[in-house]
Amino acid sequence: MQLGYTLFYVADVPATVVFYEQAFSLPRRFVHESNMYAEMETGSTALAFADEKMADMHGLSIRAQRPDDTPASMEICLVTDDPMAAYAHAVAHGAHALKAPEQKPWGQIVGYVRDLNGYLVEICSPVSA
Repeated sequence: MQLGYTLFYVADVPATVVFYEQAFSLPRRFVHESNMYAEMETGSTALAFADEKMADMHGLSIRAQRPDDTPASMEICLVTDDPMAAYAHAVAHGAHALKAPEQKPWGQIVGYVRDLNGYLVEICSPVSA
């Protein structure tokens, strides 16, 4: 078993793709012609977005995430060698600033923003072994 991708249900897949391209410099891997599904390139896995209507199509019940809602109990973690610059870039391109990057006791630098859907995004340095 291996992690292939992580999928977040969103209200507007194309807008989410553009946001992640601009705020986090993630390239799009694939956008389905229906605009109901997309994947962002993240290395060995993908970050995927599906239209909330697809949950119904799959027979699933979900709680939609909205910008003003309390964030769901999960986060997207994006690792970079320069979290300070990445955080500033994300905020300048529409991410909602939550907590500026700071060094943690274990040596990692970690900051938090929310994306246009209200999901938590951690911007951090690599974890040292």
